[in-house]
Amino acid sequence: MVTSDQRRRQLAREKFERQQQRRQQSRKRKQRNTVIAAALAVVVAAGAAAFASVGLSDGDTKSDASSAGDSQSPSAAPSQSESAAPEPAMSIDKKAKYSMSLKTSGGDIAIAMDAAKTPHTVNSFKSLADKGFFNGTKCHRLTTEGIFVLQCGDPKGDGTGGPGYTIPDENLTALGKAGADGTVTFPAGTVAMANTGQPHTGGSQFFLVYKETKLPPGYTPFGTMDAAGLKAVQDVAKAGVAGGAKDGAPKTAVTMEKASVSKV
Repeated sequence: MVTSDQRRRQLAREKFERQQQRRQQSRKRKQRNTVIAAALAVVVAAGAAAFASVGLSDGDTKSDASSAGDSQSPSAAPSQSESAAPEPAMSIDKKAKYSMSLKTSGGDIAIAMDAAKTPHTVNSFKSLADKGFFNGTKCHRLTTEGIFVLQCGDPKGDGTGGPGYTIPDENLTALGKAGADGTVTFPAGTVAMANTGQPHTGGSQFFLVYKETKLPPGYTPFGTMDAAGLKAVQDVAKAGVAGGAKDGAPKTAVTMEKASVSKV
């Protein structure tokens, strides 16, 4: 028969065991939370690094789209002063078709543009071309992995230049609805505006798609290269990126000797 003293000792022992179990469970929770917190810190740090690397600047900014350092984004980040000036006054026929002719060191590129779909973009390019803005500028970035583009239009030639103003996004539904991965397909030959990744931040930088590329539908597609122009860009891409990288200045330097925009 169990005495009252034995019963008290048994209850005390059970209580002690329960306390030990609770302490052990508490330690496990703390360890698990510490691991989770550490993992989150790594993810946040990686995200911050990725964000900091994104950009192909259209001006002097803290983030540079010169890639948009990010090889998956043809971004161009306008400087803080980029939007200080207004975009050019509308002077084109918004119902007409236009052609932009780029005479480059890598070959001539003709780009068909439809002002009815992208009036602000066409108007801006005509205004800049008429002023000789693009003449003598370099196509500063070639990407040969992830996305397949040659990026041009920066007067500084390093991914940090722009025209001093920004233009609104246009024609963003032209390539269809984004898929489950959040992207649409930019066919080879497409010409589109680079931006910061934020709405309505295009400037003068644009990219030439030389191979089918998937990107978020936030880049204004405003033109299509002719066959000869596409071939010229593909030849530049075949030569690769300087230093053997996948994203950076093209090994075959490309200079826009002259740009002009005319009504068709």
